[in-house]
Amino acid sequence: QVRLVESGGGSVQPGGSLRLSCAASGINFKLYAMDWNHQAPGKARKLVARIESRGTTNYTESVKGRFTISRDNVWNRVYLQMNNLNPDDTGVYYCSVNHRGRQYWGQGTQVTVSS
Repeated sequence: QVRLVESGGGSVQPGGSLRLSCAASGINFKLYAMDWNHQAPGKARKLVARIESRGTTNYTESVKGRFTISRDNVWNRVYLQMNNLNPDDTGVYYCSVNHRGRQYWGQGTQVTVSS
């Protein structure tokens, strides 16, 4: 049974930082690309960062230079370091994985950026 559990969200002021964590179980973690996704209030969920099984990373344009995705294949975790946050980064962040043709999601963690 695939399970993803996010943590690390919170409220910060503009310019602040947060580090999100996602713990994965039920898959051979090191073999899978992992994604972080962002759902802003009233908007569709969007992919913001991906890390491939071998560590190659990709980011959506709006977070390049501010967010860093990383993984720990020993502890089966994927991280999202978010720096220089702005109000547009507010929303729920989900990690996800595609396992045997099905997309699995965590419950999400709320990030609020406000002065």
